[in-house]
Amino acid sequence: METPVFEEFDPVSDCDCPGCRHWRRVLPHSPAGRAPAHPAAHRVLVVTSAVAAATTALGAVPAAAAPAAQVPGRPGVPAGDEPGTPQGPRAPLHGPGGAPAGPAVRAEPLPATTREEIIDRAGKWVTEKVPYSTSAYRPDGYRQDCSGFVSMAWKLPRNEWTGTLGRYADRISKEELEPGDILLFHNPADPWRGSHVVIFGGWTDPAHTVYRAYEQTRPHTREWSVPYAYWRNSARYLPYRYKGLTASTPGGAPAAAGAPGAASSDPAVHPASHGVPGYPGRAMFRPGASNVYVTRLGRRLVEKGFGKHYTTGPGPRWGEADRRNVEAFQRAQGWRGGAADGYPGPETWRRLFS
Repeated sequence: METPVFEEFDPVSDCDCPGCRHWRRVLPHSPAGRAPAHPAAHRVLVVTSAVAAATTALGAVPAAAAPAAQVPGRPGVPAGDEPGTPQGPRAPLHGPGGAPAGPAVRAEPLPATTREEIIDRAGKWVTEKVPYSTSAYRPDGYRQDCSGFVSMAWKLPRNEWTGTLGRYADRISKEELEPGDILLFHNPADPWRGSHVVIFGGWTDPAHTVYRAYEQTRPHTREWSVPYAYWRNSARYLPYRYKGLTASTPGGAPAAAGAPGAASSDPAVHPASHGVPGYPGRAMFRPGASNVYVTRLGRRLVEKGFGKHYTTGPGPRWGEADRRNVEAFQRAQGWRGGAADGYPGPETWRRLFS
């Protein structure tokens, strides 16, 4: 192989750096008006070799450009479209200099919360577009990374990380996933490589291949559709359910853990249900509402063939698509006027779920 050869390339003659201006004044009649040497001169490495010469002689065809990198296991999704997944360590609220760590997780009672509260708290970070950071903390003390985001949504007493969040939750199956659960990937071999966690917000398609995710990632918190279980390392993301989860009543008061309605099946009869099994009350289906009943209603509408107004699938946040789909179902029952206003009452619920 021949020795690599360096060739000097001077910058263009109209360079306006102080050095070039000086030499143009000092050597105005020099060739091209350029300095004999320039700090920005480029030294380009030109490599020639017997191998290269032989390749040319044989008429080898130059290698084709490599195809654009794609996300492993996600054909058609260019690499870089999916977010990065770094994380911060376990820490007390308000960071390393905050209050000392409390008792071990098994000894401290878990804060009770509902699915609606989890999604509501997660949604506030989405609205505020909280910047991602493994070292910055919110005024309430929660770290602005993925595991701090889940710690906040679950109201945990300290900032956990992917290696400890599982202690506060029970493993569940994909079929059991409901809004407020999480999809967790912890890489024990190299925790800071790939480990990540997102909050499940509800399925967007009947086949359960895409879901709505609440996620803290760069550049800021987002709510978006994600392929199950995640963009990368999909098989390593596992579903979990918070151990302190309770069911909620239409009035907002949580029911005791383990009470009817706390499981993932249809809720039991509530005080405002007018005797209709599972009907949670009109308050759950108003503008701004975000809860599991909206998701359950949307799924049932799709199953019944009344989901044409959904563009991304049913989710926990009540919207105009939900109202129009309910209205279509009500009109199919022969109802008109106020009886087909798009807001599900007990009779609409009964006919949908009977």
